[in-house]
Amino acid sequence: MTVESTLSTKPRANESFSNQPLKTSILPNLADLNFEDLSPKYAKSRFIVNIIIFSLIVIAALILQSFDLSPFTDNVTTGYLITLVFAGLTLLLSIYLFFADQHKYYALREQDLSYASGLIFKKIVTQPILRIQHIELKRGPIARKIGLANLQVFSAGGALHTFEIPGLPLKTAEKIRQFILQHKDITEVAKTNNDTQLTSSDLNDE
Repeated sequence: MTVESTLSTKPRANESFSNQPLKTSILPNLADLNFEDLSPKYAKSRFIVNIIIFSLIVIAALILQSFDLSPFTDNVTTGYLITLVFAGLTLLLSIYLFFADQHKYYALREQDLSYASGLIFKKIVTQPILRIQHIELKRGPIARKIGLANLQVFSAGGALHTFEIPGLPLKTAEKIRQFILQHKDITEVAKTNNDTQLTSSDLNDE
C-alpha cells in the first residue's frame, strides 16, 4: 500500500458524508458569548497614567512659552492658546481612552479564547486553543504594583502575538494560561490518537 492511499481522505464504508446547506441565522453569534470584564483597576490606572503624561507635556509647553522658547509661535498669546487647545484635546483623549478601556472583554471556552474591544468601532478576535503556539504573561512596573497582568496569545506559525488581553488579575491570567497549555496538550494528544486510529482503519480496509 502506498503513502497516498494511507493519506487518502475518501470516506470509509462505515462513514456517511454530509454536506447539508446551513442558514446563517442559526449559526452561533460571537457577540452572544458570555464575555467577562477586565479588572476595574486597569481602566483607572491607565487614565491616571495618561493624565500624568499629558499634564507633564502641557507643563513643559507652558514653561517653554514663558521663556519665549516655544517652537510653535513667537507670539506669546497665540502660544498659550495653542497650549490650552492641546491640553483640552489631550483631556478629551484621556476620557475617551478611559471609557474605551471599560469596553474590553474576554471569553474563554473549551475550544477557543475570544477578546472584544472598541468603544465606537467594535472588534472581536477569536483564537482556537489548538492553534495557539504559546501564551505569555506580560507585566510592566505599574501592572506589578496593582497586581495585574497581560496575556499575549501567539498563533501557530506567527512571530508576533495574535492579540493581547490586558488588565487581568494576576491569578486569573495564570489560571487561563495554565488551562490553555494543559487543554492544548490534551487536545493535541487526542487528535494524534484519532488520526492514528483512522490511519490504522484505512490500513485494515486495504
